[in-house]
Amino acid sequence: MKLLIFILNKTDKLDALLAEFAREHISGATIIESMGMARLLSHRHDEDELPFLGSLRTLMNPEREKSKIILAAVQESQLKAAITVIENTVGDLSGRDTGVLFTVPIDFTKGITKIGE
Repeated sequence: MKLLIFILNKTDKLDALLAEFAREHISGATIIESMGMARLLSHRHDEDELPFLGSLRTLMNPEREKSKIILAAVQESQLKAAITVIENTVGDLSGRDTGVLFTVPIDFTKGITKIGE
């Protein structure tokens, strides 16, 4: 089992993404609102305090204030489908300002149930 962690930058795609997860029987996701380090620093400091902020500001999407972190425990057999759903919904993750995806192994769970149980 894996913990899928997806930082979704295109937050307007959240509902569509979760609907597609449900169609693929990927359930039990938890969504957390988040803000990246560079964005937080750019709101709290000016370029005189932290000179690298100028270049960071040019890379950031100024319309997006927050991101969503999606956490989902998935079976190994579901991982490829989850990645396909994510990229079909938000676009190629190697593209700019789409999101970041990674997994970590889960070696113990308790309390995870499937839809309908």
